[in-house]
Amino acid sequence: MYIHSLFLKQFRNYRHIHLNVENKVNVILGENAQGKTNLMEAIYVLAFAKSHRTSKDKELIEWDQDFARIEAELSRKNSTQNLEVIVSSKGKKTKINGLEQRKLSEFVGACNVVMFAPEDLNLVKGGPRIRRRFIDMELGQISAVYLHDLTNYQRVLKQRNQLLKDIFPVPDQEQEIMLEVLSDQLAQAAAKVIQKRFSFIDMLQSWAERIHSQITQTKEELALTYLPAAEVSEDMNLSKIEEKIKEKLGEDRNSEIRRGMTLSGPHRDELSLLINQKDVQTYGSQGQQRTAALSLKLAEIELIHDNIGEYPILLLDDVLSELDHHRQSHLLNTIQGKVQTFVTTTSVDSIEHDTLKQASTFYAKAGHVSQMK
Repeated sequence: MYIHSLFLKQFRNYRHIHLNVENKVNVILGENAQGKTNLMEAIYVLAFAKSHRTSKDKELIEWDQDFARIEAELSRKNSTQNLEVIVSSKGKKTKINGLEQRKLSEFVGACNVVMFAPEDLNLVKGGPRIRRRFIDMELGQISAVYLHDLTNYQRVLKQRNQLLKDIFPVPDQEQEIMLEVLSDQLAQAAAKVIQKRFSFIDMLQSWAERIHSQITQTKEELALTYLPAAEVSEDMNLSKIEEKIKEKLGEDRNSEIRRGMTLSGPHRDELSLLINQKDVQTYGSQGQQRTAALSLKLAEIELIHDNIGEYPILLLDDVLSELDHHRQSHLLNTIQGKVQTFVTTTSVDSIEHDTLKQASTFYAKAGHVSQMK
C-alpha cells in the first residue's frame, strides 16, 4: 500500500498543505522545529486515529483554530481509498471514502503504518508499559477482533478499579456481588486478549529472530517471550486461561481492595527480550539494545505483509542518525524497492546509500513543504 497524496488543514503548524508523493522513499529535510515530525504524526494519526506524541487531541489543532483535518488518497492492492480524520473540540470523526466510521475498529487497519523514531529504542530499555503498547498498536492493525477485545477489557478494568476504590475497607453484600460479576467479565475479556497476544508474539518471534541473526551475522540469537501476570501458558485453551485468571483474581482480592486497583491481567503483562539467553534490557550493550529494537521494527513490516498481503507504510522519524552505518545499511536494504517510506532528517550528507540517492526530497520550513528538484 502507499499514499498518493496527503492533505493537511490546520494540523499542528500546517495551515494548509497538499503533497503528492511517490511509492518509494520520500525524504523530508529541514531544521529542527519546522514541522517534519508533525508531518509524520499526521500519517500516524491517519492509521491509528490517535497520536503517538500526545493523548490530548486538541494539541493536534493549529493554535486558535476549531478543527484539524488529515486526508489522504491511499492505494491498496485491489482498491484506492480516501481516508479522513477530523479532530475538533466536539471529538473525532474518521471516514473511509466519505463514509463515517462509528467504531475505531472499523477505521484502524485501513492504512497500515510502522513508525521507527528515537523513542522506539525504549522498546528494549524502557518499562513494560512501552512494550505492551507496542503489542497492542501493532496487533490492533491486523486484527479488528483484537482491538474490540482489548477495548472491552479496558472498559471492564476501569469499572472494576473504580469499584475496588469504592468498597475499601469492607464491601457490603451488593458490592461483593458486583465485584464477582466484574471479576468474571474481566477474566473472560482478559483470556481473549492474552490468547491473541501469545499468537502475535509467536509470529513476531519468527521474523525478529531471523532478522536479528542477519544483522549480527549469526553471532546473536534474539528470543521473545510473552510473560502474563497470571500463571497461564500458550498451550492452554481459552476456558483454561479464563479459569486461571479467575483464580489469580481471587488470590489477590484482599490486596486489591487495600490498594484500590486490579493487580493482574493483560495491563500488567510483560514482553521479555533475550539475546543469547541473557536479558537484553539488563545485560545488553547500547548497540545490542538498538539492534533488538531495529529487529522488532523490521519484523513488524514482514508480519503485517504476511497477514494482509501488503507492505505497510514506514515512517522513519529522525532515526537514521541514531543508527551506525551497519544498521543504517541493513534497514535501507530491507525497505529498498518494496516499502513506501517517509524519512525525516536535518541532512542526508552522512548517509551513503542508493535508496536515498533515488528518493524524492521535500523541504519543510515554518509550516510549508516544497519538493526539491
